[in-house]
Amino acid sequence: MRDGTPLTGDFGQRLRHLRTRAGLSQEALSHAAGVSVRALADMERGRTRGPQRRTVQVLAEALGLDDAEAADLEKSAAVGRPRPRTADGPAAPGTLALPRDIKDFTARGPALAGLLELARDPGPDRPGVSVVAGQPGLGKTAFAVHAAHRLAPHFPDGQFALDLHGMDPEPTTPRDALARLLGALGVADAAIPAGTDDRAGLWRSMTGDRRMLLLLDNAVDESQVGPLLPGAGPALTIVTSRHSLAGLESVHRTDLALLRREEAVELLTRIIGPERVRAEAQAARDLADLCGHLPLAVRIAGQRLLSRPHERLSKLVARLAAEGRRLDGLQAGSLRVRAAFALSYRQLPTDARTFLRRAALAAGADFSPETGALLAGLSYDDAVACAEELTDAGLLQSDAGAERYRFHDLLRLYAAEQVAIEDGPEIRDAALDRTTRWMLRRATAAALHFDVEHEGSPPGGAYDGDPDPDGAPAGREEARAWLEAERAQWLAALRRAHDTGRHQQVLDAAQAMHWFSDLNQHWEQWVEVFQRSADSARLLGSRRDEAIHLNYLAWSYNMCVHDPHSALTSADAALAAARDCGDGLQEGWALGYGAGALHRQGLVPEAQARLRAGADCLASQKSAQARLAELTILNSLGTLLRQAGQPVEALETHRRSERICRAGIPGRTDELIALYHAVARQQIGNDLAALERWSEAEPPLRQALAAFETAQMPAWAGPARLDLGHVLSAMGHPEARATLLAARDDLTGLRSPRQAEAAAALSALDEATTAR
Repeated sequence: MRDGTPLTGDFGQRLRHLRTRAGLSQEALSHAAGVSVRALADMERGRTRGPQRRTVQVLAEALGLDDAEAADLEKSAAVGRPRPRTADGPAAPGTLALPRDIKDFTARGPALAGLLELARDPGPDRPGVSVVAGQPGLGKTAFAVHAAHRLAPHFPDGQFALDLHGMDPEPTTPRDALARLLGALGVADAAIPAGTDDRAGLWRSMTGDRRMLLLLDNAVDESQVGPLLPGAGPALTIVTSRHSLAGLESVHRTDLALLRREEAVELLTRIIGPERVRAEAQAARDLADLCGHLPLAVRIAGQRLLSRPHERLSKLVARLAAEGRRLDGLQAGSLRVRAAFALSYRQLPTDARTFLRRAALAAGADFSPETGALLAGLSYDDAVACAEELTDAGLLQSDAGAERYRFHDLLRLYAAEQVAIEDGPEIRDAALDRTTRWMLRRATAAALHFDVEHEGSPPGGAYDGDPDPDGAPAGREEARAWLEAERAQWLAALRRAHDTGRHQQVLDAAQAMHWFSDLNQHWEQWVEVFQRSADSARLLGSRRDEAIHLNYLAWSYNMCVHDPHSALTSADAALAAARDCGDGLQEGWALGYGAGALHRQGLVPEAQARLRAGADCLASQKSAQARLAELTILNSLGTLLRQAGQPVEALETHRRSERICRAGIPGRTDELIALYHAVARQQIGNDLAALERWSEAEPPLRQALAAFETAQMPAWAGPARLDLGHVLSAMGHPEARATLLAARDDLTGLRSPRQAEAAAALSALDEATTAR
């Protein structure tokens, strides 16, 4: 030896001498070698007598040893390791060696960092167990194996891995697992106790002071894992499972998410090489998306491409783009996405399997337990229990703030396949019909909370109330929340009701939605709602209902998707239907909606003529509904006159509208009249602004904005705030910029065409301020 260190002596003494000779503290050697201070201290005190070869190698490199010294250090470590099994001797360690690491492992940086922190600081208050759980295909085993290899230098007393076969029909029992673990520590077969509890006790006693790493892969439940966990001590156990294992206490949890898109592309790159990915960069991104950023699916796609070096990525993208063939395309050798899902699906109880596959029939990105219960034919409580069980099994993801659930895209495809295989078309259609009836009845009841004309039920029709009065939304806020959350589901129900000939139910639902739609003009689906209701009215042979719903359709084209050409076509059809059945109210509405469409096409004189005709038509009607329609027509006419450079006549028209509001309308609530009055006040403010009477314009605009905000009508409040911002800007008011900024944000959120106007006004104000 170069410094006279004897060849004899145990590993701990030799290591301490070499560290002291190198002038390193334990902390400095820990940093250089990547071995924790706790592990070094255990080695030097003799608590760890035979660290693994890999640990010795990193220590030798950090100490700067030459080949001979490194060999001597390894020789002293080998003396402390258990001997191989002989006929009468102990078992050999390493019989549960870690599986091979994956060289192209990608991402998971934060999750790895969490485990490294546990390994570096295994204090008494730190959990000695980390659970890695999640849905099939997330790469839990790959992550755990990669982490174990990274952590190995921190655990010089060995690293052991055991597959618990949690997805098999007969998972490994704790008794058998303990026998293998004890054997790996050198306990002879004859010395292993017979009972599970005794084996667990021996296992804990043998591992209590060992710095060892244990990987328990593919666990089925807590009862399987519990007996295998080492007792208090420096060991670290990583457990992987498709179940959450929520019953394990005082554990660290490693939550693996789907890969981000760029991470999925990086994994693909590491598998097939950067040249192919660079050559088809967009196809690589599309492929990652079609794989749902699920690591298993990305790996399968990569392995398939790797085995076909001349195949273009775009070819596989085209194949996977067809949903019906996607799962077929995601297989490479023994790797199959469908098989990974099937392992979990087969283990579910009957109700949970039914709930999972039928939930794939739900519309939209997520679904509620109500929808799942209807589709599966279960009670609400049973559906909630199934949803939670499936979440714990990693087959559904729960919303963080609401009782809603969602599938991974590929798992939804698998579940839909099971509907076709296990249920067939008759059972599937019965489930969809049952859900459709219930959803439309609930949607109709919820929408009627906003109907100011009919107070609880639509006129005529066969609507028979909410399907579950005890669980129905109470009041407007709950009704709004339900209609928004279930928008995709009740719209799908409306489609199915229309397509299967339940036209009266379509009419009842659409009629009930009329006032609610006015509060949510930014929802583009109103076009489809009223297209289908108008078509249902036609098929039922009711020209009056057809006129009503064609008018709603014209409104939606004008206000929701800003398509004046289609709006005019619908308004003209409504006008013809109204005149056919002699309905003066609908005739007036049709003239008004047609005028709005003409105005948006730049045909101002034609629009004015229709509005005047509409006002005259409605003035001759005596109903309260006609008065409301007249108010709308007058407000529109006044606006058009102002925009045509006739602000004085516009002001007179809007004051006429205000007088009707102040006089009141029999049978209509003060709340409703207040909204119409607010519209008139908004337009009066704009008329005064057009006349540059700024100080007079400000109060009515503020009053209108306050009324719309109180009524929670963002589609009306946004434009009113912009109008007020224009006036405040012209006055040099200190609130001008904040008002215009809020208006721009509101209108952008509403996808309003006036968002550009707000941005321009804000820019002009900033330029004027800078110029000053």
